[in-house]
Amino acid sequence: MGAIWLLVALGLLAAARFCVRPARTYRAWWVALVATELGHVWAVGALGVACGTASFAVASEAGAGGAAGGLAAGLTLVAAGLFARPAWSAWRMSGRVQTELVRVFGGGGAARCDGVWSWRRLWRWPNAVRRGPVETFGAKEAGAGGMPVDFYRAQPQDQSNLLGYFVPGAAPCVVVVHGGGWNSGDRSQLAAFNHWLAERGVAVAAVSYRLAPAHRWPAQIDDVRAAVEWVRTNAERLGVDPERLVLLGRSAGAQIAAATAYGEALPGVRAVVALYGCYDLEFVWSIRSETDSLNSDKLMKQYMGGGPEGVDGAERYRSGSAEKLVHAGVPPTLIMHGALDELVWCRHSERLAAALERAGVPHVFVRLPWATHAGEANLHGPAGQLITGAVLRVARAAGR
Repeated sequence: MGAIWLLVALGLLAAARFCVRPARTYRAWWVALVATELGHVWAVGALGVACGTASFAVASEAGAGGAAGGLAAGLTLVAAGLFARPAWSAWRMSGRVQTELVRVFGGGGAARCDGVWSWRRLWRWPNAVRRGPVETFGAKEAGAGGMPVDFYRAQPQDQSNLLGYFVPGAAPCVVVVHGGGWNSGDRSQLAAFNHWLAERGVAVAAVSYRLAPAHRWPAQIDDVRAAVEWVRTNAERLGVDPERLVLLGRSAGAQIAAATAYGEALPGVRAVVALYGCYDLEFVWSIRSETDSLNSDKLMKQYMGGGPEGVDGAERYRSGSAEKLVHAGVPPTLIMHGALDELVWCRHSERLAAALERAGVPHVFVRLPWATHAGEANLHGPAGQLITGAVLRVARAAGR
């Protein structure tokens, strides 16, 4: 029996290590995502196992069984501590994140009633949200050259609603550009996030873009530009303020959104949100590999059609690299990235933040010490709360 307890303890410890160490493979990333964004649940389970193994060790007294039980109890306590790290870290940094968001984007006063952290919310079922209707507009209706759009209409808020606050008139709108490595994914990705924002008075337009390898960069710029123009043109019937748009991209979509917003004049876009993306494609090309978790060599060749050689190649890569397009007039930017992200290194966001700092562009860079890729997959988890709360604040403050 002691050996069984020891095996359980070792299994928990193996999973818990991803709260402090990066996952090196795509399969391990899934384990890391569960371990970090549901770590609080696993911490309680590990404490229960620790109590059970400690009781077994005491009952066994001396002998191999008792020793194994004692060792298992110690290991599960360590695992519980590691599992608890994400929630503890998120709570500790939440105050600083709120302060930085208000400093850069404004939105003090009423916005303060919505924090970016809640211990109570942490225990909600993952992605449990009130889901309203989704209005789908086809490519033809979304404008010439446009792609389909899923629209999440902002829900009316009232002053008695403790989760939100009064939203008079037209709502701000977040235009979401999905991830998926440029060759996959669609606009329904992480739809719970969109519903969550809509419930709090922020409209969401989740847009499609043409995928590689059939469509290479810079085709995606046209798609995002058309989506923003469509939202502005139809602002009245959508119930949104055409001058209070936020362009948000995650992963591959973050590269597209940031490069489009920095390289194009997008009227009405008052802020950019870049979640765990890459922002210097020439740098990505230089570190690509056939053996990494995403086969980045294949992805880059599919997306960019080759390397940055020659005049055309160099300009194509530059047009897709937000880091190289930074200038003093780009929109204020929120950057968020997990420090343990091995699918897209946090270094990409660090470099973008440094470029924005040099150019004097208002920005907030939130480095999540425990998080891996796509931390908001659980909206109510540690990374999920900070990301959703930060985006909500940016959207509410946009254009004010």
